[in-house]
Amino acid sequence: MISFDNTEYAFAYKTNKELKRANFLFSSMGKPWLINLGLNLMPAAIKLHIPFTKTIIKKTIFSQFVGGETLQETAAVAEKLGQYDVKIILDYGVEGGEDGEAGFEHSTKEFIKVINYAATQKNIPFMSVKVTGLVRFGLLETIDNGMHTATGTLMKRYYAVLDALSKNEQEEWQRVLARITRICETGSTRNIAVLVDAEETWIQDPVDALTILMMDIFNKTKAVVYNTMQLYRHDRLSFLKDSFEAADERNFILGAKLVRGAYMEKERKRAVEKNYTDPIQSSKENTDNDYNEAVAFCIDNIEKIAVIIASHNEESNLYATQLLDKKGLPHNHNHLHFSQLYGMSDNITFNLAKSGCSVSKYLPFGPIDDVIPYLMRRAQENSSVAGQTGRELGLIKKEMARRRSA
Repeated sequence: MISFDNTEYAFAYKTNKELKRANFLFSSMGKPWLINLGLNLMPAAIKLHIPFTKTIIKKTIFSQFVGGETLQETAAVAEKLGQYDVKIILDYGVEGGEDGEAGFEHSTKEFIKVINYAATQKNIPFMSVKVTGLVRFGLLETIDNGMHTATGTLMKRYYAVLDALSKNEQEEWQRVLARITRICETGSTRNIAVLVDAEETWIQDPVDALTILMMDIFNKTKAVVYNTMQLYRHDRLSFLKDSFEAADERNFILGAKLVRGAYMEKERKRAVEKNYTDPIQSSKENTDNDYNEAVAFCIDNIEKIAVIIASHNEESNLYATQLLDKKGLPHNHNHLHFSQLYGMSDNITFNLAKSGCSVSKYLPFGPIDDVIPYLMRRAQENSSVAGQTGRELGLIKKEMARRRSA
């Protein structure tokens, strides 16, 4: 039986110095006032080019959660993880183009560059894409608003809205389609899966439609394109099942990356401000129940669904392995994969790998300026999620004590 308590396996890839640095960082994250101060000062300090700001960030929070500023720097991290049978989901940390069409085209070329690089490495089978790096946020909002007022299935609402767009907007959207198609086509050719990140609820519908379109083209014989489903939304379990119906009807493999979610505070605040129904589950228990039910649904249909269990919840990961055992399926089934963020939950990742599971670290890379939004989310998550920082700290301290007594 898999245990997530073995810290020797969990931190074998970290030196004593790296372990002490992680201990310092998570200890700091346990102080909300310090995190809030850092989050307020960090973006401004970078923007004002205050001396040593980037050096401090790179030696602390950046090195804990990010692979490097370039592919070359990231390669060393990927190689080290590969020594422990841990794979990589490579993520170029761009979160929205500020340079218009030129910026979106640059992002597209960078995503394709990442795919081509991943194809040369033995332990990088996945790469991650944020659609907001390829399209104007306002256009996504326009399409999403229209889809919410239309009726019918996701794709019927999508096509209805496209017909109602202005000529310029339709041409702009066609360029978006061309970009995502180029990325997925490269992934298919190079045998690298493309994981489409989830976005905020008010732009998610067109992202879902885009992803379904790409799956219908590229997932006929293998899982190339995956959609990310945030189960802290109370509608995502039914969406998963609807997506499976669409896949079954159109005869493609559904790619599903299951996460709990990343925008809870923002989502709830906006729902109150704009007076609409909160899209987030009413309790953590409901989220956990839907997540585990989604895991079971995917494993029940594992021949037609390729699923990535992207979770830091020990119970959900263990539940998935138990379902595999119950069905007599191998832990490294080609339609099932586990994943955790780099810098977090090493006790889950490395113990899963030790047991023969197919597991990866989600590994972002990019210039510090570009990954600041990602780093801010990691800091907020570790300070706000009950027990997250304490759990990480406890495991680190346990391993430091084990090494001292060894």
